[in-house]
Amino acid sequence: MMKIEIQSIHFTPDGGLVDFVNKKVEKISLLDDGVIKTDVFLKIEKPESPENKIAEIRIHSSKGEYFAKKQCDTFEESIDLSIQALRKQVLKQKGK
Repeated sequence: MMKIEIQSIHFTPDGGLVDFVNKKVEKISLLDDGVIKTDVFLKIEKPESPENKIAEIRIHSSKGEYFAKKQCDTFEESIDLSIQALRKQVLKQKGK
C-alpha cells in the first residue's frame, strides 16, 4: 500500500479535499506499480489574490521521482493539473 502524505500550509483541508487528493493520486499509482510514497503540499498564497491555491505533488517511486506544481483558483483544479503533468511524466518513464 502506497503512503500518501498531505500537508496543508496555513489552513486545514476538509474531508472532501483529502478524499479528492487520495483518489487522484491512487490513479497515478495504477500507472506505476513502483510508487512508494507521495507527498502532497497544499498552500494558499496571498489569500486576497485569485489563482492563489497551490498544489505541489512529489511521487517517490522505485523507478524515479516525479514532481509537479500548479497554481489555480481552486485546489481541485491545481491538483487536477498537477496529476495530469505527473501522468505524462510517468507514461514517459514507462516508455523508456
